[in-house]
Amino acid sequence: MKDCIFCKIAAGEIPATKIYENGSFFSIPDKNPKTKGHSLVISKKHFETVLDLNSTLGSELIDCIKGTIMKLMKAENFDGFNVINNNFEAAGQIVKHFHVHIIPRIKDDGLEIIA
Repeated sequence: MKDCIFCKIAAGEIPATKIYENGSFFSIPDKNPKTKGHSLVISKKHFETVLDLNSTLGSELIDCIKGTIMKLMKAENFDGFNVINNNFEAAGQIVKHFHVHIIPRIKDDGLEIIA
């Protein structure tokens, strides 16, 4: 999509520091982090929601999520993490391009996550 910021990052039109990358996904730090290390795993191709992803991409998605978390764990000291995917505006999706939030957590950090 021509006006999609994540498509522009994937195409290299907007520079971004990549944390981890494989054939179909990459991760970058979130521009407005909720916690230190808050990152996004983003599909290289444009899919609006998880419903649009081809099921065959599941292993690459999990690889990118795990690879990102492992790099964050080496760089930062945190006690846990949340993996969150918002789909459609009613669920809090702001950028209409599939992405997953990885939010590192520290015990008693006070951040409320709706599950």
